[in-house]
Amino acid sequence: MTDHALAAELAEGAGAILLGVREELGFADPRALKDTGDLRAHEYLMAELARRRPDDAILSEEGRASVADKRAAGAGAGADAAPTANTDAAVRLAAHRVWIIDPLDGTREFSEEGRSDWAVHVALWENGRLAAGAVALPAQGKTLRTGPDGAIVTENTGTETPLRVSEPAPGRLRIAVSRTRPPEFVQRLAEAIRPDVDLVPIGSAGAKISAVLLGEVDAYVHAGGQYEWDSAAPAAVALDAGAHASRVDGAGLAYNQKDPRLPDILVCHPVSASTLLTGIRDVSDALPS
Repeated sequence: MTDHALAAELAEGAGAILLGVREELGFADPRALKDTGDLRAHEYLMAELARRRPDDAILSEEGRASVADKRAAGAGAGADAAPTANTDAAVRLAAHRVWIIDPLDGTREFSEEGRSDWAVHVALWENGRLAAGAVALPAQGKTLRTGPDGAIVTENTGTETPLRVSEPAPGRLRIAVSRTRPPEFVQRLAEAIRPDVDLVPIGSAGAKISAVLLGEVDAYVHAGGQYEWDSAAPAAVALDAGAHASRVDGAGLAYNQKDPRLPDILVCHPVSASTLLTGIRDVSDALPS
């Protein structure tokens, strides 16, 4: 199986587990729902990657030492065990192939009944580049993934369609922003750039970038702090779909770093990149330090 197909299969498998957790636990205890979803999806992904790509390194949001005391709700094997740890950092940094995963991107949205803007991320960083990636949107019945001939979106009906980022309509720009904490500079950016701008609140980073690729919005601009697992898989799919994906200063996206923080990102159609990068620079220079 190719890495493209494996990334999609694993993201969809974790997504099915998460939908099952929602069904099992309901929404009365959001913390238990979040923790259980995070850990069950994490353990599934860690076990499958260990079995199917045993020589590869893994970096997961839930494999950090800082979440070692997290526990899943309910009975069952592993419910009281600490999460399976990531590959040792020294080994990971020397590895040629590293899977970067977010078992549940958008825990807040996952824990809110009726919300579908959460995701599962599975990406492969190989020899200094994003080589494969998949973003499952389980509650939307879609998976966006890379492929040997370009990005693909798969429906839960089995339908597969080539995925190419759409050029925005003239004079209008829809920018995805955080539901709960849109960055101040994005508000200023919307006021500064020439087209009419709509700020569209969406939940997880994966759901936001997927919305760009599906034509529901035109851009995603973020500078409020993120980590590699927040953007690796959606950035892989975005690049494969012909989108511009960079840091907000225009620099390339680099993964498998010693410090996994990757605090900002811009994803858009290439035709919008220059306008947005210039606007971001001008607005950022005007903000108080």
